[in-house]
Amino acid sequence: MKDLVTLNGGIAVTSTQTIAENTGNEHRAVIQLVRVYVSDLEEFGRVQFEMRPFSTAGGTQTREIAELNEQQATLLLAYMRNSPIVRSFKKSLVRAFFDMAQKVKMRSSAPMAVLNDPLAMRCLLLTYTEKVISLEQTVAEQAPQLATLNRIAAADGSLCMRDAAKVLQVRPVDLRRWLVAHGWVYQRPGHSGWLAYQERIQQGVMCHKVTTVQREDGTDKVVEQARITPKGIARIGAELAKAAA
Repeated sequence: MKDLVTLNGGIAVTSTQTIAENTGNEHRAVIQLVRVYVSDLEEFGRVQFEMRPFSTAGGTQTREIAELNEQQATLLLAYMRNSPIVRSFKKSLVRAFFDMAQKVKMRSSAPMAVLNDPLAMRCLLLTYTEKVISLEQTVAEQAPQLATLNRIAAADGSLCMRDAAKVLQVRPVDLRRWLVAHGWVYQRPGHSGWLAYQERIQQGVMCHKVTTVQREDGTDKVVEQARITPKGIARIGAELAKAAA
């Protein structure tokens, strides 16, 4: 018995020929029904029409066939006269689509089964190729930015939050929020300035700059400022780029 459902490009489909043969309808009537309701059917994907050879008493001829996915086939059958043979076929077709879904699921969980199935292997390779192309495009787009970050990481000196924000092309307030959220800086109670966590200083991504300023009364005041090192700028830039990808 001919399979009611097959795989085409990894998608489970049936054909108008199969529907015609199993519902007692002429194929041209089924194709005509597809064309009448094509706009409804294509709410669930494009309807694929193609010419296929078939054998007749006079030899081999070609016939236009339409392939339908599960939703399209179910909808088309709903538009047919609700006879006992149509109702019986609906049930068989639902079971066939269900069985095919189970087979696909088993193949995806069984590596050797995929290797032994040319169609499944082709779909897997196509998916892998698409992912590689997408990854190469992403790398190419980010290459200039990553090169800049690498140059910054190798540079000397450190930057305050405002200057670091300019380099990273973000708002200072957004950079400060990021540093707080990711455990880079904190505020000591009763003080307005920001301090770097010791862990970040040990990692070489933050440092403190201590300066002495003179008060109006002539006394000296020691001011400690949290600054981001070139290594820290590079790491933050990479994290921001990853989040935006």
